[in-house]
Amino acid sequence: MSNIRFDSIKRAMEHRIINVEAPAGKVKDYYAINVFTRERMQEYIAPDVLAILFDDVDNGRTIHREIAGSVAIGIRKWAIEHGATHYTHWFQPLTGGTAEKHDAFFTLRDGALVEEFSGDSLYQQEPDASSFPSGGIRNTFEARGYSAWDPSSPVFLIGDTLCIPTVFVAYTGEALDYKTPLIRSTVALSRAAREVCSLFDKQVKRVRINLGWEQEYFLVDEALFHARPDLMLTGRTLMGHESAKNQQLEDHYFGAIPERVLAFMRHLEYEALKAGIPVRTRHNEVAPNQFEMAPIYEDINLAIDHNLLIMSIMERVAQQHHFRVLLHEKPFAGVNGSGKHCNWSLQTNTGTNLLAPGKNPYQNLQFITFLVNVLMAVHRHNGLLKASIVSATNEHRLGANEAPPAIISVFLGKQITEVLDKLENTAADKGVIINAKKEMKLGVANIPEILLDNTDRNRTSPFAFTGNRFEFRAVGSSANCGAAMLALNAAVAEQLSLFKAEVDARIDKGEPKERVLFDIIKKYIVACKPIRFDGNGYSDEWKREAQERGLDCETSVPVIIDRYLKPESVQMFHATGVLSEAELHSRCEVKWATYSKKIQIESRALGDLVVNHVLPAAKRYQTMLLQNVQAVKQVFSADETASLNEMDYSIIRQIEHHSGAILDGVQRMTEARHKANRQPDERSKALAYHDTVLPLMAEIRSHADALELIVDDQMWTLPKYRELLFIH
Repeated sequence: MSNIRFDSIKRAMEHRIINVEAPAGKVKDYYAINVFTRERMQEYIAPDVLAILFDDVDNGRTIHREIAGSVAIGIRKWAIEHGATHYTHWFQPLTGGTAEKHDAFFTLRDGALVEEFSGDSLYQQEPDASSFPSGGIRNTFEARGYSAWDPSSPVFLIGDTLCIPTVFVAYTGEALDYKTPLIRSTVALSRAAREVCSLFDKQVKRVRINLGWEQEYFLVDEALFHARPDLMLTGRTLMGHESAKNQQLEDHYFGAIPERVLAFMRHLEYEALKAGIPVRTRHNEVAPNQFEMAPIYEDINLAIDHNLLIMSIMERVAQQHHFRVLLHEKPFAGVNGSGKHCNWSLQTNTGTNLLAPGKNPYQNLQFITFLVNVLMAVHRHNGLLKASIVSATNEHRLGANEAPPAIISVFLGKQITEVLDKLENTAADKGVIINAKKEMKLGVANIPEILLDNTDRNRTSPFAFTGNRFEFRAVGSSANCGAAMLALNAAVAEQLSLFKAEVDARIDKGEPKERVLFDIIKKYIVACKPIRFDGNGYSDEWKREAQERGLDCETSVPVIIDRYLKPESVQMFHATGVLSEAELHSRCEVKWATYSKKIQIESRALGDLVVNHVLPAAKRYQTMLLQNVQAVKQVFSADETASLNEMDYSIIRQIEHHSGAILDGVQRMTEARHKANRQPDERSKALAYHDTVLPLMAEIRSHADALELIVDDQMWTLPKYRELLFIH
């Protein structure tokens, strides 16, 4: 009888390296070739129209609708010249991915086909809003919603389709996506940061928020992927015993990239660069068959668009190399999961990085001002920031001794900590010098001196200062990182506004500016001390200490989502104009519903898996052992039979025990699922899935994994971890 596992292994071993020829020329010759960049706009759009468009975009103003027609003509001409036949408004609904509806570049006029792409077609479109998560904002019978052009993110081509980045809002005006509140948050933060900058440099007119994401992912051969129903349906293995070797030798991390994987990476980079995504870094990650890519930092809105686009490109390119990309945060138990580290910084139009130490005490005072205000924002909203990264998929990493810990804290490093401690106890007129880098002399011939950054790195910290930026390390690999970034932007914007108001009030009373700044910063340094932690964020000691410090230590995802609705969160989002209370309630409803649905799918998939794969294999092996017992009885004496069959008897009993436990567990899990589905609201349903269904899934898995070790390897039908993780 054919075995699907061995058939899939055979097919996987037959897959060969597929080398794709690099685009002609140097990277700069094909970089952003599929993007309607500002340089290309100058070839297709009149200069007076471009001047208005660029001025509106650069100054954050609403685009003049009357110029949309002229811009659309230029876009259509460029797109059609490059093979486009369709266009789409490319948006980011609350599903966490992207969405698009393609329309052709023509219409019928008097029975004849006429090429058409008007300003109205560019400016807005009308997707069916009832078909996307709205959390109660829209009834299912109320379908109208709008997608509207985001001119700050350039249009681009994917195959024969022109993609127009857009926001997505309901007929009643509420945001139904991630981009709308993200843009609101960048406006709020830029405005608040500019106001604070005015205390130090009147030349600052704009503050840009930069983001550099690091995308982790797993690769699995497609033949093995298709032989695992759980991977196909949920993106993770719902059962599977650890391989004897996994990541314990740490020999995969930064090791030589397997040739077949390297061919995929090269192909992915070609496609990314053509799409204007400035990818620069690639390497092996810690777990076997886990990898990472990262780009050069960009404006936060564009960076998030590029991250969503690269996830789509990854899946398409991987299939051409007979791989499947796993973006799930925890596709395999027992090895590290995948995150998406978000490196976040602030830069003025004058070129100053507001999170980088300066060259003199006054510049350092500006740096410390922004640093401490970020600390205050994270301290005041640490529960909300945790809520911004939680999900049914990221839950498997939450508090599981890998990023993210279940407690949001900030790592600063020895030097910055010493600076803040010194400021806390220093008179205002002393000043503090912060060295950006210092030399490390190794005393080894031919090796140059190494420049040390002003902080070390702490891999257990969910929010770490890394020299000139903060690294929000808790974001999940499959997530739209806009959810976390808009929460961070809004929290910092609110805090900077509060700081500026406090400073202005005291200056208006006649107090010297420098002393006011210094006094308030010292007060903030003391106030935000509970959020600062440079130790091991995974330790039990830290959990106890964090509780004493008053930090949010909740681990239940459905409960953590409540943090969006705390009065201070509602007030913060309202004050910054990022999300209304109605929008916050809707997002919580969507998050709870998504959580329940994902656990429901996993539960049903696990039930099918154990009933249709695990138990039949176990029963076949048990039957074989029983037949062997009978055969032994026919050949040997009663005394000899007892000793000869002792091992078989033990295995038969183990199989019966684990099989019975699985059947009982599946029945109880099904009943728990049905009961959860009858809960009166989405929050109660999510809590029921978390509290009753998930534990039963873990119980069933433990028995299935035990059977995997017992059952004859030739009879096991599902690819095992050793194959999934080490065949590449």
